[in-house]
Amino acid sequence: MEKITTSKFLKPITENHKDIREEVKQPEISAESVEKTVNLLKEKAERGDSQAAFLLGQLHYEEGRYAEAERIFDRIKDEDPRALYQLAVMYYDGLGTKEDLGKAMELMRRVALWDSSDVGSVRHAALYNLGRAYLEGYGVQASSAEAERLWLLAADDGNPSASVEAQSSLGMFYCRPETLDLTKAFSWHSEACGNGSVESQGALGVMYLYGLGVQKDPDSALFCLKDSAERGNVYAQGHLTACYYQRKLYSRAAVLGERVCGYEDISAIARHTGCVEEFIRKGITIAMFYFARCLYLGRGVLQNRDRAKRYFSQAARMDPEICQELQMNVVHGRI
Repeated sequence: MEKITTSKFLKPITENHKDIREEVKQPEISAESVEKTVNLLKEKAERGDSQAAFLLGQLHYEEGRYAEAERIFDRIKDEDPRALYQLAVMYYDGLGTKEDLGKAMELMRRVALWDSSDVGSVRHAALYNLGRAYLEGYGVQASSAEAERLWLLAADDGNPSASVEAQSSLGMFYCRPETLDLTKAFSWHSEACGNGSVESQGALGVMYLYGLGVQKDPDSALFCLKDSAERGNVYAQGHLTACYYQRKLYSRAAVLGERVCGYEDISAIARHTGCVEEFIRKGITIAMFYFARCLYLGRGVLQNRDRAKRYFSQAARMDPEICQELQMNVVHGRI
């Protein structure tokens, strides 16, 4: 699992940037219109408009003026949970202030415990982030049980307005050897997929493909993997490459595998798709192995064993465990 990232923290907050645009009726935010927006929000904030105060802080944040953003968020943190949440983000990442994971978790916990009906989705996001912190031991004592408890609260029985990230993370949580329960994993991935999670859709494809927590269903597997792959899920792209190869659709396997082999910036992919870096690496490894296999045997592509060996070596460096498992499948004639 990856370290908690800023993009994961900010998902519910950055959506409020749309409110800023609507507030000033500007289709695009240029340097000039940003200044006009700042002035307009300042006027409203000075007249006691708390929404304007938060949006002003958020605009400063988006523009990289972290010291000014922190000042505003700190001033309104006791009346606006979004400001408190954003301060937690800033302490976590050391933006405009000294990095302090313990302080970040303390503030995030205050958001999670905010006693008000208008706290909205930011509470679910805070619960999700706290769960991630407990799973990894960032700023708190690591505890899988506490991570599970917090994620169940954040997931809110599959509520689409709750944390879809928590729903998807529960699906992954129940696939871990220490907390294995494939029936629960399938159930939570189904909930998250229905709520738009591209990562859970890819996971469902794999579960249908191999009969994990559900009866094998090659058609459902192919549908989930193709749709998730088209939406940018690299893990799904890797398994779709394998699926094409196993169905002897070698040309499709080679084309997709070669494309995935070209991916380099895993962190950027994770930020763009919201997928976990570990699974992005696994997807690339699988695609790379199968593309190397196509090259080695001349299936769906011109035979080139020297190039194949280079890709086999790259795959082994990226994820030795998966590569070894795939190689054993070759030895036993399963590939």
